[in-house]
Formats: sequence, structure tokens, C-alpha cells
Amino acid sequence: MIELKHTKSDTAIILIHEIYGINQHMKSFCEFLSEQNFDVICPNLLGSDVPFDYSQEELAYHHFMENVGFENALRKIKAVLLDIKNKYKRIYVVGFSVGATLAWLCSEEESVDAIVGYYGSRIRNFVSITPKSPTMLFFPLEEKSFNVDELISVLDKRKIKIFKFTGQHGFGDPYSSNYNKESAQKAANQMVLFFQNLL
Repeated sequence: MIELKHTKSDTAIILIHEIYGINQHMKSFCEFLSEQNFDVICPNLLGSDVPFDYSQEELAYHHFMENVGFENALRKIKAVLLDIKNKYKRIYVVGFSVGATLAWLCSEEESVDAIVGYYGSRIRNFVSITPKSPTMLFFPLEEKSFNVDELISVLDKRKIKIFKFTGQHGFGDPYSSNYNKESAQKAANQMVLFFQNLL
């Protein structure tokens, strides 16, 4: 687990990683959020200090689904929430890919004040959820595994801020071959503004 503390901050962000674990992207994003004056906690859901490489996508996916799973990962995140809920005025949850789906699953928790999800493709399996907290979701123009516009049309019936950006799954990750600098910056700006407006 990475913890970046700014003792003056009354707001914490739980950052949830992708199937790869706490890699360079997650470390950099922790630093970015920390620079916005948030305390940042990034739980290690894989139980391994060595992240998977992007070239190991299939292996990482199978490892996550078979050895971690959404239920177990959610339990770990809820334990972190329980641990910090009385220490902060506000708690936000930010997730990437499977982490975004886990953030979505946290949106019903009383102690969560807002969530942001980057390309949470598995949200399509949990569309019955109606977030209790302010929610912002980022999607690429298209995904290999599902129709983005169809999912957005289902989710749009709720009070959720949804944005579509140029690029593919991974557009927000500067270490990914799918990185789109302009889309990444726009999404990050939207997220920071979203959080600032909730203060």
C-alpha cells in the first residue's frame, strides 16, 4: 500500500489500481493527487510487490479474476474505508479499469463522498447500482469488449457526470501504448475541478 500524507489535508483519496497492480502509473498518479493537496492511499489488491508488465495483460487479468476477484478486492477497500472514515472530513475514491468498477461498487458506501472512474468496462455488469455519492465516469470513444454508447445511455438516466474522450482503454496512462496526452489532461482537469467543487 502507498500512503502519501499531507497532514493539513482533511480529504483522502483512495486510489484503486488496474489488474497490473501498483505500477509506475499508479505511483505517478498518487504523486499527482498528492500535489493537489489530498492525502492518497493506494491499497495493494494483488498481494504482490511486483506489478505485472503491460505485455502480461492476459496473465494479469486471469490472476486478478482467479486470485483476487471483485468481492475480495471490495472487502479490502471497505477495510481501508473503515480504518480512515473518522480521520477525514471527506473521502473520495478514484479507480482505473477494474479499479473504476470497484470505485463504482463503493459508490453506495455512506463514508464515500465522491467517486471517479476511468474506463471501468465492468461497470456494465453492475448497472443496477445507483450511486449515493457524486459520481464522474470517463470512457474512451470505443472499447473492444462492449458498446460504450449503450452503457452510457443506461447510466445517463442517473445523476452521473459522464465524459467520452478520444482514445482507447488506457488513454489516461502515460506508460500505456494507448496513452492520449490531450484526453488524459482533460480528464485529470475535470476530476480535479469536480473534487474542488465538492469542498
